[in-house]
Amino acid sequence: MVDQQAPPAERAKVSPTYVLAGLVAVGIIAQAWLATVVGSFARLQTATTVFVGVFVQAVPFLVLGVLVSGGIAAFVSPALLRKALPRNETAAIGVAGLAGMALPGCECGVVPVARRLIDQGAPSSVALAFLLSAPATNPVVLVATAVAFPGEPGMVWGRFVGSLATALVMGLLWSRIGRPGWMLPRSRGHDHCTEGSTRWEVFTEAARHDLLQASAFLVLGAAAAAALHVLVPPTWYQRLGGEMVIAILVMALLAIVLALCSEADAFVASSMSALPLLPRLVFLVVGPAVDVKLFAMQAGSFGRRFAIRFSPLTFAVAVVCGTIAGYLCLGGAR
Repeated sequence: MVDQQAPPAERAKVSPTYVLAGLVAVGIIAQAWLATVVGSFARLQTATTVFVGVFVQAVPFLVLGVLVSGGIAAFVSPALLRKALPRNETAAIGVAGLAGMALPGCECGVVPVARRLIDQGAPSSVALAFLLSAPATNPVVLVATAVAFPGEPGMVWGRFVGSLATALVMGLLWSRIGRPGWMLPRSRGHDHCTEGSTRWEVFTEAARHDLLQASAFLVLGAAAAAALHVLVPPTWYQRLGGEMVIAILVMALLAIVLALCSEADAFVASSMSALPLLPRLVFLVVGPAVDVKLFAMQAGSFGRRFAIRFSPLTFAVAVVCGTIAGYLCLGGAR
């Protein structure tokens, strides 16, 4: 008789929900000690104030965004979107770009939707236009931008125009240069929907997943904003603001590195008040279109050959569209 080896025991996985709950509990228990430490250092106190201000302002819009995203995952199927698309590819790209206004969702939630659209027969250019439009032009993001930049309606219009233009231009470009061989033939990305799940289960899982992921990047973004506020001398911002081209490129690259959620990035941008509005607008246009987490998700869902072609091209188009939108909606470089 041949002895059968027992399968190796799987390592227990700790849920991110439990990690978050544990961190909150530690913070509550140690709040007196933390307050004493923060109060002992003026710069740390300033950084904490900036961090809390950015985080508290962004959280309501983040929660609203993930709830809407969960509802879309549960009640709006890609098949329904596919039926609403015109047969003409150019017209379908325009419809998909505008559809993003009515179907808000975070970047990570839109990637699997775009993958399913392609799997159901939609042209890749149409699905990609929707992928770029939905996280950046929806009402939740635009209202959050208006709250983050009170008295600056040009920032809201500039973000909308620049992001929609990025989605449409990329859709049209991909319809000309895209190749089927650059994309994986089957969906291998993360999908909130599982066979046999109820709509409530799909909703709660999608909302939980998006909230945990988006919250992590919001913490990173708020921490980065606080660090930039206290560590970077004001003279650097003044010099950077005087070199508009360099400022635009720096903010565009910062958007890629920070990889913020689109419902919260406006509050991080508003905290950089020493910089002109135009570079900060480019930051808001580039972020939802291309960043490090989106590159990883797109590589997993569509293939690495796709990601290494799509992401650099999207970056260039987003920078150009954001800059032009800024000059049109902000009344020049300010």
